[in-house]
Amino acid sequence: MRVNRISRARSRTMVGLSVAALTVGATSAAGPAAAKPAAKPKAAPAAAADCSAAYKIEQKLAAGTKWTMCWRYDSYAGLVLENVSYQPKGEARPIRVLTSAKVAQIHVPYDDGSVEYDDLTGAGFAQGLMNMAPGECPGGTIKTVKVPDAVDPANSNVKGLCTTTRSRGHAYRMQGDTANKVWQRQGKDLLVYTVNQTGWYEYITEWRFQDDGQINMNVGATGSLSPGDYDAGDGRGWPIGKGAKDYATSHSHNVFWRLNFGLDGNPKNKVEQYDSKVSPPAQGGEAPRNKTTRTPITKELAGDAKNMRWWRVVSTTGKNKDDHPRSYEIVPGATSKYPGRSYTKHDVYFTQYKKCEQFASHNPRNCGAGGGKSVDKWVNGQNLTHPVAWVNIGFHHVARDEDQQPMPVHWQGFSLTPRDVTAMNPLTPPALADQNGQVE
Repeated sequence: MRVNRISRARSRTMVGLSVAALTVGATSAAGPAAAKPAAKPKAAPAAAADCSAAYKIEQKLAAGTKWTMCWRYDSYAGLVLENVSYQPKGEARPIRVLTSAKVAQIHVPYDDGSVEYDDLTGAGFAQGLMNMAPGECPGGTIKTVKVPDAVDPANSNVKGLCTTTRSRGHAYRMQGDTANKVWQRQGKDLLVYTVNQTGWYEYITEWRFQDDGQINMNVGATGSLSPGDYDAGDGRGWPIGKGAKDYATSHSHNVFWRLNFGLDGNPKNKVEQYDSKVSPPAQGGEAPRNKTTRTPITKELAGDAKNMRWWRVVSTTGKNKDDHPRSYEIVPGATSKYPGRSYTKHDVYFTQYKKCEQFASHNPRNCGAGGGKSVDKWVNGQNLTHPVAWVNIGFHHVARDEDQQPMPVHWQGFSLTPRDVTAMNPLTPPALADQNGQVE
């Protein structure tokens, strides 16, 4: 790499913090307390976020759905969300979903092999938190964040965390029994996001909490192409600017998320893998057959996404009103899996919880002799009783003329979709509430 990303990030961060010092006051950082004890079967525990008001996010959406969580700011990961709970209309108590969730690495290798970065643990990602103007958080609130290990400790308070709501379009639409009756609802989301500058890039770390219980995790890369990398060749870059002089070096963004589940307030969840196989039609049959098989994942796993394969994390404590165990399905988004490193060769990892295992690569925590520094080393055959999920979504960035200037956001991420968390669609209108299962 021809440009020192850390130096540039720190110099620009200091400018931002100096401006922040003129407009914001000090605030204290605090982490939430321990999770509440497990509940009895079939009953979700009261799962309100256990933190002070300054570090609590609570939003009731128009449909009656309420999301509650704590936030804190880590010196490597940046924004961390904890004790995330979901309470749809009709549920007497909040339902705990996640004990903690965060981005766990942004690995950036360049196609010419000259350099690679671990932006969270090696390039000052957290220290690059940017101030946001009100226009960047439309209709919402911008919270002040005290950045740990700030480049300029005297100016460590940044107006950098936005919480707001946003419409997402149709939540559902269904034609009724008569031509003049249409059931439809427009969905609403709670958005929580930050912007972190690392070198020439600015990363938007976005969490979307939908009124139907789905959670969407996305990282958007924007900012600028590095002008120090306009010298690629031999199929490892793309011409930027006039003629064929400046070739921007292609590179990958491999983003990892770490999810410590705690469904219904209990960390002892189960993991299941589902695979479907299509067979030719049976004799006399009209169409091919499709059979789905469930495989319990009882030991740590490095998993690869395949056609008609999916995973879910299942509560061992709570069930919905239909007596079905609550679970969340992991739904990966579009990805370009990078095979160059052992820890980027798989799409999903499930590891047994260990406090020191916090970042997917170049983990700064000490896990002891032979503990390893990356998530692939932690999949070593342990029984899976307290699963932590690691999701890897890759993007191969081959630059284009439209990437300058500034560079449009390119997004990568995945979703957690509720599966049997509630007995029916939590947005079901009252007139259809009796249509659960076979309607007589």
